Amino acid sequence: MSDVEPSIPADYPREWEADVVLRDGSVAHVRPIRPDDAERIHRFHAAQSEESIYLRFFAPIKRLSDRDVRRFTHVDYVERVALVATVADDIIGIGRYDRLGGPDATSAEVAFNIADSFQGRGVGSVMLEHLAAIGAESGVAEFVADVLPQNRKMIQVFTEAGYDVSRNFDDGVISVRFEIEPNEKSQAVRLAREQRAESQSVRALLNPSSIAVVGVSRDGRSVGGRVLANLVEGGYRGTLHVVHPEAERIEGLPTVPSISAIGEPIDLVVIAVPAPKVLDVVAECGGAGVRALLVVSAGFAESGPEGAERQAQLLALARRHGMRVVGPNSFGLINTREDTRLNASIAYEMPPAGHLGLFAQSGALGIAVLASAGRRGLGLSDFASAGNRIDVSGNDLLQYWIDDDTHAVGLYLESVGNPRKFTRIARQLALRKPVVVVKSEVSAFGRPPGHRVRETRTPPRAFREMLRQSGVIRVGNVHQLFDVAQLVVNQPLPKGRRVAVVANSDALGALCGDAALSWKLDVTRGPVAVAADASEDAFRDALVAAFEDENVDSVVASFIPPLITGGRDVARTVAAVSAQYDKPCVTTFLGIDGVSDDLSASAPDGSTRIVPSYPMPEDGVRALAAATNYAEWRGRDRGEPVAPLGIDRKGVHEMVRSIMAESPDGRELTADETAQLLALAKISVWPSVPARSPKEAVDAAEELGFPVVVKSIAPQVRHQVASALRADLRSPLAVVEAYEALAERLEEYGPDQFVVQKMATPGIGCSVTSVEDPLFGPVVSFSVSGPPTDLLDDVGYRNPPLTTGDVSELVSSIKAWPLLDGSRGRGIDRAAIEDLVARVSVLADENPEIAHLELNPVSTHPGGLDVLGARITLAPASLRQDSGRRAMT
Repeated sequence: MSDVEPSIPADYPREWEADVVLRDGSVAHVRPIRPDDAERIHRFHAAQSEESIYLRFFAPIKRLSDRDVRRFTHVDYVERVALVATVADDIIGIGRYDRLGGPDATSAEVAFNIADSFQGRGVGSVMLEHLAAIGAESGVAEFVADVLPQNRKMIQVFTEAGYDVSRNFDDGVISVRFEIEPNEKSQAVRLAREQRAESQSVRALLNPSSIAVVGVSRDGRSVGGRVLANLVEGGYRGTLHVVHPEAERIEGLPTVPSISAIGEPIDLVVIAVPAPKVLDVVAECGGAGVRALLVVSAGFAESGPEGAERQAQLLALARRHGMRVVGPNSFGLINTREDTRLNASIAYEMPPAGHLGLFAQSGALGIAVLASAGRRGLGLSDFASAGNRIDVSGNDLLQYWIDDDTHAVGLYLESVGNPRKFTRIARQLALRKPVVVVKSEVSAFGRPPGHRVRETRTPPRAFREMLRQSGVIRVGNVHQLFDVAQLVVNQPLPKGRRVAVVANSDALGALCGDAALSWKLDVTRGPVAVAADASEDAFRDALVAAFEDENVDSVVASFIPPLITGGRDVARTVAAVSAQYDKPCVTTFLGIDGVSDDLSASAPDGSTRIVPSYPMPEDGVRALAAATNYAEWRGRDRGEPVAPLGIDRKGVHEMVRSIMAESPDGRELTADETAQLLALAKISVWPSVPARSPKEAVDAAEELGFPVVVKSIAPQVRHQVASALRADLRSPLAVVEAYEALAERLEEYGPDQFVVQKMATPGIGCSVTSVEDPLFGPVVSFSVSGPPTDLLDDVGYRNPPLTTGDVSELVSSIKAWPLLDGSRGRGIDRAAIEDLVARVSVLADENPEIAHLELNPVSTHPGGLDVLGARITLAPASLRQDSGRRAMT
């Protein structure tokens, strides 16, 4: 018996449901249309203007007939597909397509109808994205539409989406036609729209023009009172409301009894009431048209099952009313810019203004991060604590920081809910400004209490590799985060790895030089040690010479208390000299207090340049190495998105769909099916013939032609070449002896685990693998087969989609690379292996049903490569968190 809700059809595609961020930063829900939407359709149509109705139906239809509404709301989700966008219980947009010629037709007519009050907010663009993705997945190749010439907005929806649109004017109507297969331009448009929308939603949080605080006690000693006091003391520039059901004034401010009593739109509501009362406040906010919520209240998923249920209800209620949420259990939000002065947090002091954006998840770490920034005198632009991170996350803040005046970004991540999207956005941001990340790693992506994170089967190293792929500067702790931040915020990036060391002690200079070499920096000048009793002019001369040296990219200056010249005088000299050059400088003043205030000076462009000072030289050199590595990544040619020639994408999709239709739960493909699927991607697999006896092995060898290989394909031993394979067999007798020897050695795995294969060109065995991970999506790996993989875990990882630069870096990222590059042997055909990796990455990226694909061994040699073994397992496609349509997690 079905447990499906009566109003929802049995074939209702729940996977099409999604919450989306609109152009103005608000939230809408997109879902398939349902039969019970009839009354909502009537209300939607009744609220439309005459012009909108005419543009949609080409006629002035005042009221839709019940027959028309039934036809609109009863669809089969195959031949006729319709989506609605909703806020609260109201439909704000409708999009649909009808196949032209039956359920297998590849052409479909598309139409939209957007509520007048929501036009210009990107609803039509979102609906088109989702319909196109649904259509492409089910075999639709193109959309067609008839549009009246005066319906410019609808024509813009099609043309501005990045598709190649053809138009034809006939009989007063414009007919448009376009292929819906994503192309480079349409994908770029989608990502740009996503970035603008999510950035705008964060802007409303960090730059609210009005705030209401709910949960302030009469004496102001509550958490809500702390936030209110901080808002007042911080000098918040907007309109501030205090909500209290009884008191007339709190902290000298007038109160209102409820959110609805304010009587005007509110950008941000801070909720600090006890957890059981939060949902009532959220519901009231939704009814009052509040844009965003900051929930500092605790007592949600971090407190147990009851709190987890309350947290889920909080998210559902906020999304239903189009509101974004920070928290619950959040430490708060801070924006130090003079035109906002927002301290909606429980921090005791407003941090100094600056250009570092900070994000942390838990409140405790928020306190630690802000305290560390304060001790360093490092100014912040923004600070955000996500708390349990049910909605607004680090990804949203990254989107916001792409275009604002923040110079560098620091993140403390206890978990990553959508790493596929994180790495994509982080790369875009890192191309403009440094991104420094602390990622806790107590366990493999351990889940903090209250955080919603999918399970992963990918080792922690894979995430480290993906951060490197994205240009992120990964550090081990908060201390190191601020070490790096002090440098990248205040100094220019290094242009190379060449370092000069200047000190007033031979031992100190040697310490700096050793640290530089340990971090793979090149000491090209010095260590130069001026005398301990050197004059200020001697210090200046040594520094100027170091900065002027054309073979120097960065300067490390370290000093102990001088005997004659004062330490602060030296600091002022370092700052004045450094400010005149476009080269970074790091310093250490051992045993000299109070020099930080003297390490700033005016640069030629009028800006103030601050030289970071570190407690020990190793700290400064480590930060300099991190900045140098980042600068190298930023200046590196990352190539173009991989686009291997000859892949029959349609053939692959059809074969995968056909197998999944026969085996809905998925299965491992047969050898013939595997070879056929890979052939569609222009990957040729050497044939292998199963052999369950010596005679069958001889027959197979004679069929294939000598010389041959007999090997075991048992999963437990297939990487162990020496014990699982006999090669270069040139006669029937040799085949029999090899078979019998292997059968005796590997008796426990059975005789049906052996195959015979023609002898390949001698080479080095490699493995190319893709895995569809529930958290990361597709993950592609590369390694050298055998002990480097099995014993040493020497595997490189990358997260598709890949560029040609990503593929090249993946292949050379493993420690065993010298075995392949010719330095320890004949080398390989690198272009061939990179092409193979690219083809596997495209297969994995475009087909989430490919749960596991392994090419092993791949014999690589100077003349090319031979794929000697391949296995593919299909499984029901998981719902990727960063798919081809905009959707919130």
